[in-house]
Amino acid sequence: MAESADKTVVVKVGPEALLADVQAGRHTWLVDEPADVGGQDRGPTPYDLLLSALGACTAITLRLYATQKKWPLEGIEVRLRHQRVHQQDCEQCEQAGHMLEEVQKELRLLGPLTTEQRQRLEAISAKCPVQKTLTGSLRIVTSLVEETLIEE
Repeated sequence: MAESADKTVVVKVGPEALLADVQAGRHTWLVDEPADVGGQDRGPTPYDLLLSALGACTAITLRLYATQKKWPLEGIEVRLRHQRVHQQDCEQCEQAGHMLEEVQKELRLLGPLTTEQRQRLEAISAKCPVQKTLTGSLRIVTSLVEETLIEE
């Protein structure tokens, strides 16, 4: 990878469990699947992390905007859910490939904001960088590197 190591996230999974050890810079955490799908439920799922990234980016973006505008935004709560839904007006909805990924994002804006301020903040929430990445033309380039034993 061309980027510096401090921007690289490394994920390791062993030979048996679904438990993943994640390292991003000096931060480490576990990612796992629920026990009912073969995991050990020792950490959030990959989709939990995806929604967490979107929610955190949304809240931070709203905080920065409200602070810049000197608006009385006292707190932000973002609730997110991921689901697969049928395409609207789809003749072949039951066939594979005719489902859409959908994230429902609910904002709770705390403080004595005007209706106009609340509406503006709702519009600004769609401008967070993570949401723009997810809804834009995201391209993922995968390369296979030679297998090497990594000593720790």
